[in-house]
Amino acid sequence: MLKKSTAAFMIVAALLCGSLLTLGVTGYVQVFGQAAGEGLATVLQTAGLQEKESKKLGTALSLIEGNYYEKVDREKLIDGAVNGMMEALGDPYSNYMGKETAQRFEESIEGSFSGIGAEVSSDNGKVVVVSPIKGSPAEKAGIQAKDVILSVNGESLEGLELNAAVAKIRGPKGSKATLKVQRTGTAEPLQFVITRDDVRLETVYAKMEKDHVGVIEVTQFSQNTSERFKEELMKLEKQGMKGLVIDVRNDPGGVLPVVIEMVEQFVPKGKSIVQVEDKNKQREVSTSKGSSKKYPVVVLMNKGSASASEIMAGALQQSAGAKLIGENSFGKGTVQTSFEEQLGDGSLLKITIAKWLTPDGTWIHGKGIKPDIAVAQPDYFSVAPINKSVTLQYNMNNADVKSAQTMLDGLGYKPGRKDGYFDAGTKEAVKKFQSAAKLKTTGSIDTKTAEALELALIKVIQDPVNDNQRNKGIEEIQKEIKAAASKVRRLILAFFFSFKG
Repeated sequence: MLKKSTAAFMIVAALLCGSLLTLGVTGYVQVFGQAAGEGLATVLQTAGLQEKESKKLGTALSLIEGNYYEKVDREKLIDGAVNGMMEALGDPYSNYMGKETAQRFEESIEGSFSGIGAEVSSDNGKVVVVSPIKGSPAEKAGIQAKDVILSVNGESLEGLELNAAVAKIRGPKGSKATLKVQRTGTAEPLQFVITRDDVRLETVYAKMEKDHVGVIEVTQFSQNTSERFKEELMKLEKQGMKGLVIDVRNDPGGVLPVVIEMVEQFVPKGKSIVQVEDKNKQREVSTSKGSSKKYPVVVLMNKGSASASEIMAGALQQSAGAKLIGENSFGKGTVQTSFEEQLGDGSLLKITIAKWLTPDGTWIHGKGIKPDIAVAQPDYFSVAPINKSVTLQYNMNNADVKSAQTMLDGLGYKPGRKDGYFDAGTKEAVKKFQSAAKLKTTGSIDTKTAEALELALIKVIQDPVNDNQRNKGIEEIQKEIKAAASKVRRLILAFFFSFKG
């Protein structure tokens, strides 16, 4: 059991976990074979520091303790030294967790925690959102993949290593986290006030749509995800499912053996699922032990689909003939494993040990996977929240007015423009919204109006009817079902006339 496997640094009350693909030591042996496992064991038994290196670190510690003008915490210094080594790798997915952080990390793996519910990684000293968790406070507030978190409750995160950033975000259920976020396409930072809450990690959601099209959403590849996926898939198949949409949008990844187990239900036996390449350029190919399905499959993905999600997308596209629909994926092509027992004090090292490649040998790191059919969501899906400290009114011209116009348009109130200028048409649209929302019809956007706009828009975004990508996926499956049925009819007619003749 890969107990340490999940995404790294989830924004929980105690820590942030970014998009990681993890193996655990047993997972490493499964992928690379017994010889590789033995090689790893040899590495773990290596003494590590040479005599002169040990002397240097010991001398530095002694000098600090003997000369620093205040009393020092020896444990904190040792942790800092290990942190420094991990930072020197320049790899956002390799990191050190002290005992307390590692303990909370394990708690999050079990499936529930308190926090804002978003997944992040560290990139050149910046805390970058990989994706918000479905149904979490972060998702409801409007946090998006690729957002850069600049500060929390007024404290800057710039230049901090990830564990230090974690400490500034932690807090109990019910407490508020005020995040300043930089988003691509917005000139000024955005502000989100998020109330921390319990976040439950149910990872699989399934539904049967019309024409017997099944939709399974996978939000993360956790320990029990494969089992839950099989359960839901079997239910849909028993209901007469004729085609399947697998939705991994905003899924930051998870455990490698789990995604392999899920994918081989669709990939013919002997075909490649993923290749894993170690530091010596030796590759091991994971091949399917399963069999293909008779029904068509499509995969929905977006910029928040990372790591294990990308493995699934690449494998189903290249080895099972599935179509990929949506946006370019995140681009995370490395594999990590966790080491805890070796450190002996409850702390944990997460280290990148390999890179993974798609069945045809493509390394998608930093590039992502392109969809077969590119589909964008409506512009209001990615609209920035409104700054509620200023009342927006006629003749203003700024980014907040533009956001409000985009929201009004998405809600059907048609301001006539979305360029940020508050004209008479915008004022009239605001009045109509205020009237419908039973607010004072001033035509200006105060705090209450801004909050009402955002809440109304969340309902529209959450309505599947407005989900362009999901609708396109269902539409493609319906086309393939009809095409297959038409082919069968032609074969039957051809056989009938042949027999009759």
